[in-house]
Amino acid sequence: MKKKEKPAASLWSLFITFFKIGAFTFGGGYAMVSVMEEELAEKKKWITSQDMLDMLVIAESTPGAIAVNTATSVGYRMHGVIGGIVATLGVVLPSFIIISALYFVISALEGNRWYNAAFKGVNACVAVLIINAFVKMGKQLPHDVYNYIVAVVAFVVATVVPTYVEWFDVVYLIIIGGVLGLVMFLILRAKGKPLPLEAFAETVNADNKNADGETLVGNDVRETAEQQTADNATDVSVDNDANASSDKEGK
Repeated sequence: MKKKEKPAASLWSLFITFFKIGAFTFGGGYAMVSVMEEELAEKKKWITSQDMLDMLVIAESTPGAIAVNTATSVGYRMHGVIGGIVATLGVVLPSFIIISALYFVISALEGNRWYNAAFKGVNACVAVLIINAFVKMGKQLPHDVYNYIVAVVAFVVATVVPTYVEWFDVVYLIIIGGVLGLVMFLILRAKGKPLPLEAFAETVNADNKNADGETLVGNDVRETAEQQTADNATDVSVDNDANASSDKEGK
């Protein structure tokens, strides 16, 4: 994760932003993470999508709700410990207030068909938000065979294994992924090859350098053409002056 200068966002702005995310996001978890990514990385530019992906990995690997852990990570990155506390309070308070205020109303409406129909629609939207988060954050990873294999294996293990192994939990998948990452690192280091993310970064840097080189070449060609035109104009002017002088001498 690259270290950047702290964005110009006050603690109050941080609190209000996470309060809004917590108040208007149904489903929690990855649905809330998707909204965070759009609000913080795309709209406010407080962090990058890659930063969000890194924080998501850390949040998933630590105890607690993933949305709360992610909010804490973002707040800590922006304003240290105080920022982490403010962001956490902002994302947690809306749910606490709403559930406390509407507990008896929700209990009374639990069997209401209109209520159930409305929440079926909400659940469908939550699924879309989760898929949206998957697509956006997946774009931040290098597209190589290793990542494709890991993604497919992780998806199969997370969806199929719990059906047959009751004690299996997603946290084991994270541990397995970490172990595989370390093994891969040792193998690639022994072979003197860069990790996928490092290779991806080198490719991007090379593309940027090539683009800069092409721009410089284009500028050089244009400057050369302009200089040649100016030289030609100077030559024509000199020839005209010489001809004019010859005509005067002839007269």
